[in-house]
Amino acid sequence: MGLGGGSNVAKVNRRESESLSRSYSGGCTSFPSISEPKPETLAGPCLVSCTTFNILAPIYKRLDQQNQSLRESDYREFWVARNQRILDWLLYESSAIICLQEFWVGNEEFVNMYLDRLGDAGYTTFKLARTNNRGDGLLTAVRRDCFSVLNYRELHFNDFGDRVAQLLHVQLASTFSQNQRGNVQQEMLIVNTHLLFPHDSSLSIVRLHQVYKILQFVESYQNENKLNPMPIVLCGDWNGSKRGHVYKFLRSQGFESTYDAAHQYTDADAHKWVSHRNHRGNICGVDFIWLCNPNKSRKPLKTSWCEAVFGILRRQLRKASMAENDAFAILKGDSDGDFITTSAFCEGLHQVNLIGHPTGLGFQETRDLWIQADADANGFLDYEEFKSRIWSSTASEEKESLNASREESKRGTQGALGFNVKNAVLYPREAEKGIWPDDYTLSDHAGLSVVLSPERMWCCQS
Repeated sequence: MGLGGGSNVAKVNRRESESLSRSYSGGCTSFPSISEPKPETLAGPCLVSCTTFNILAPIYKRLDQQNQSLRESDYREFWVARNQRILDWLLYESSAIICLQEFWVGNEEFVNMYLDRLGDAGYTTFKLARTNNRGDGLLTAVRRDCFSVLNYRELHFNDFGDRVAQLLHVQLASTFSQNQRGNVQQEMLIVNTHLLFPHDSSLSIVRLHQVYKILQFVESYQNENKLNPMPIVLCGDWNGSKRGHVYKFLRSQGFESTYDAAHQYTDADAHKWVSHRNHRGNICGVDFIWLCNPNKSRKPLKTSWCEAVFGILRRQLRKASMAENDAFAILKGDSDGDFITTSAFCEGLHQVNLIGHPTGLGFQETRDLWIQADADANGFLDYEEFKSRIWSSTASEEKESLNASREESKRGTQGALGFNVKNAVLYPREAEKGIWPDDYTLSDHAGLSVVLSPERMWCCQS
């Protein structure tokens, strides 16, 4: 659709028009020219750089808050100019790995714009559409002079959010390892994904399940191919903050937020940076590049999953202002004894909306929860089992796991290549101060770039 004279154009308010004009002329999204010194995020010959960016698909970009149906996809001049600027920034950053979300796979011209410019710059690209023709998807690009791609896999969640994920198994080029000594493994796994937006609390279990599927997918790939320990990097728009269950679940599996690691932030520093202004006008930090090094000792995946689900159950019960004794009584239901039966347990899960609907837990997952909670396997949960397995926080267990990781790395017997986080930067830079600039219109997300330094480490062979 053209821009000239249409009645819809008049509906775009003046403020939005001025913002668009600045964006497409480069006024508010300027960054140094290629001839100027490159930023500190760019990697040197022995460093690995990675960028993740939700580029806001034109089919989702609203041009007028008063008319939600008016989208950028209707105006070619707008989306072409904005995405050319995005490509300018991506090519300026020149990261070895680029992971994009909300990539408009449904428009051939848009797709070719990215594939052509990235291809000319030396990238191998992989795109994946969301299921059920949602229009957008993922794009992962890998610089050929930095990596060779050994394998590529796709994961379709097949849930009502139609989300997907990409898995790449890559090997570092020799230029990254020429200063390393010894026979150090030089491979890594990269995942790109975009989780469901938490429209309400009932979707917490869906989002957690999506991450569980990703980690199962990665674990299965490693086992099927009999891979040695190697770093795993998870990139994307996780649509959740450091306070959420997804964050805690990934932490329990040995992953660390590279941005927080670079800035030495703790969980108490969640307010210090943001990466997204959502459609509700809220600003939050939701874009992450997660790193799990091969020397990390991890709990069995199913154990971590069950603990994460118990975290949701615990939160739901506490939201109802229930103390420990009250929560036990609710789950016990009409049981004659002072214990929780399997039927009462399922009824309790139903009351907090974890089962009994299409997006809830399935039979096998519910059974796994019961097995995890029933420590002595006698078919009942007594008060002590409830308190230790469901109600209590797992913080002390995570601390013990971290200590075990350190000990394991000391007594390990196999050399592997891991990564140290050297630096991490958000663009626009105001986002690093917890501020969302009104004149930033490249996307409703900030781009996150991370630099990793290869490091030899010891780990036990699985």
